[in-house]
Amino acid sequence: MKDYIIGLLAGILLLSPCQGFGETPSQTEITQWRWLAKGGNATAQYNLGLMYYKGQGVPQNYAEALKWYRLSVQQGHAKAQYQLGLMYDKGQGVPQNYAEAAKWYHLAAKQGNASAQSNMGVMYENAKGVPQNYAEAAKWYFLAAKQGNANAQYNMGVMYENAKGVPQNYAEAVKWYRLAAAQGLAEAQSNLGVMYLHGQGVQQNYVEGLKWFRLAAAQGLAQAQFNLGLMYSNGHGVLQNYDEALKWFRQAAQQGDVSAQEILRILGEH
Repeated sequence: MKDYIIGLLAGILLLSPCQGFGETPSQTEITQWRWLAKGGNATAQYNLGLMYYKGQGVPQNYAEALKWYRLSVQQGHAKAQYQLGLMYDKGQGVPQNYAEAAKWYHLAAKQGNASAQSNMGVMYENAKGVPQNYAEAAKWYFLAAKQGNANAQYNMGVMYENAKGVPQNYAEAVKWYRLAAAQGLAEAQSNLGVMYLHGQGVQQNYVEGLKWFRLAAAQGLAQAQFNLGLMYSNGHGVLQNYDEALKWFRQAAQQGDVSAQEILRILGEH
């Protein structure tokens, strides 16, 4: 009978393992997770760790999150490995340790976790806990990008645009920027706008460039706001409008964009 109950609860857990991570989990779910976690269920242990990490259903407590993640990773749970890497990467509940972060990211990445693969790319690109290696960074970005990870898709675009770990290829850069931009990533939208502005990897098209700058600027990206100001100032893809240009330069400057601040300084506004 006990085995039957355990199987039933595990079935409930596996049918809805992520309920509560976009919204607060119910007390029934928390009780189930605690019971299963104490019995050694790796997914329940991970769920409890994430619950404490995000402070959903319980007060945020990094020490408790670490405790449950550590129990889960002992059983090879990929998402828990990724989360443990993230805590070391950010210094949350533990001293920041990039080497330790890279270790856990790598374990999760080898299991196909896209977020971990993307972060492994960042570690290799920026020499965080591992030697800098652009080819290795591109390898991990590519694996994550193929799974639809927007950050990795954007970073693949950057790698191709700037010939980091891969041959320079503007068409490939545009391809990856477009995929990330379609998912709403502001940095990718802005970079796609730049590609259209300069005709790199695509036919030059100011109207298309303007479209992507608008989308990124609406999300508050300073670089896109500055570029939108340039488009209005120069009348590229839109009727020349200095008042509109100033509006976007001011927004970018308020966020610390040096180029926008310099333009406003020249105009006696900054």
